[in-house]
Amino acid sequence: MTAAKTWRDAFLIYAQPQVLGMIFLGFSAGLPFLLVFSTLSAWLRDEGVELSVIGFFSWIGVTYSIKVFWAPVVDRLALPLLSRWLGKRRSWMLLAQLGIALGLFVMGGLDVKTQLELIALLAVWVAFCSATQDIVIDAYRIEAAVAEYQGAMAATYVLGYRIALLVAGAGAFYLANYFNWSIAYDVMAGTMLVGVIATLSINEPDHILIERHLSLGLLGQDNAQEKGLSLFLRWLKDIVLSPFVEFFVRNGKRSIFILMLIALYKMSDITMGVMANPFYLDLGFTKKEIADVSKIFGFFMTIAGASLGGVLVVKLGIMRALLLGAVMVAVTNLLFAVLAATEPSLVLLASVVSADNLSGGMATSIFIAYLSGLTSKLYTATQYALFSSLMTLPAQLLGGFSGIVVERYGYFVFFGYAAAVGVPAIVLSLVLMRMRPAGDQC
Repeated sequence: MTAAKTWRDAFLIYAQPQVLGMIFLGFSAGLPFLLVFSTLSAWLRDEGVELSVIGFFSWIGVTYSIKVFWAPVVDRLALPLLSRWLGKRRSWMLLAQLGIALGLFVMGGLDVKTQLELIALLAVWVAFCSATQDIVIDAYRIEAAVAEYQGAMAATYVLGYRIALLVAGAGAFYLANYFNWSIAYDVMAGTMLVGVIATLSINEPDHILIERHLSLGLLGQDNAQEKGLSLFLRWLKDIVLSPFVEFFVRNGKRSIFILMLIALYKMSDITMGVMANPFYLDLGFTKKEIADVSKIFGFFMTIAGASLGGVLVVKLGIMRALLLGAVMVAVTNLLFAVLAATEPSLVLLASVVSADNLSGGMATSIFIAYLSGLTSKLYTATQYALFSSLMTLPAQLLGGFSGIVVERYGYFVFFGYAAAVGVPAIVLSLVLMRMRPAGDQC
């Protein structure tokens, strides 16, 4: 086989139907996220909701952090009617997508001033359906193609996801600016048809062997006599305890420091993100200006940062790159403090947002590479789900108090506080660099 043919074959992977389909599934996965997070925060602030209340709304994001608890149910349970028509994976996917669309559509018809509690409940519902969709799409991606296609499928998934963030961010802002927030959320609900059509168009993956393996692991040959609590304890051991035990045995005394770093690494970034859109609005920028700078321009800076992160991992090693990412995120939060202390300027806003998105994209890609390296091939999916839950849960909980900090001390102090929250991640990165096993490259 010639080199030219090898490169041609490599690029033709992206022409495979299951690879191209991940663009649309990635879009469907990414669309709801901002609509229950930063875009929802902007809608609430635009309607005059207090910052402390908006901060509490960020706890809705906790739903994504605890999806590991119902993932085994989604993985094993076949929906009675839909599964006969679509198969197990596509039936769960379709159910989740319809739940998201319905929730967004109903949210768009509510009045923030008189129905805030109902909006909160619906936002939780949308987040739950969205997290469930994430579980199923991850399972589909692994089962739908051979190992050599997985990199291409992950790349097209990320592309679709980022496009969805642009639509749910800038797109929703433009619609709200020219029409209103109700129209914006109704259109977003309709946009979920992209995912529905994709789900109906793809083929159900072959997961017979996976189901057989799970059955043997959970039930065993002697399980006819096992009932109730005994069966539950076996499930708990196989699904939850075994991955943790393997992780602690493999990493030894470094395990605690690794878990602490996972829990704290995104703390600074997520804490700041809760108040970003309300901050822009309070500075006096229009929704169109925010969309132009923080959504569209920021989108490309995030992609550039993610690409840079991949290069840094190769050039510096994972631990040095991880340390640099933690430092950059904390420093860019201080730039927001400068923005809060100066006269509003669109040029300054663009500069700060560019730096923030560049550092955020860089840190995210480096951190994903770090988490991927931590997982065992025996428990890749389970351990990664547990790591991702630990990564976001503490930050989401702390982020709920962001509005209180702003109301009491102002934005300048808040962004200094958000930067300080990132210091423990820097310290832990340094500690783990010193504790690395012999022969490990940092």
